[in-house]
Amino acid sequence: MAKALASLAISPTGDGYLLMIEDEDGETIELTATFEQLDLIAEAVDTQLNGDEEDALSVDDED
Repeated sequence: MAKALASLAISPTGDGYLLMIEDEDGETIELTATFEQLDLIAEAVDTQLNGDEEDALSVDDED
């Protein structure tokens, strides 16, 4: 079962970035990522949010 996200922090490192993800139970995971990987994550989040916004607005337009 998926856990709820509690916090997310991104810090630059010498050769990329460190992602620190904390769940609702206080457990953390640390991942390293390159600029390109973070860019892909940002694009995926943006695409998802834009789609969700379009869906929400289309429901509002029908009222």
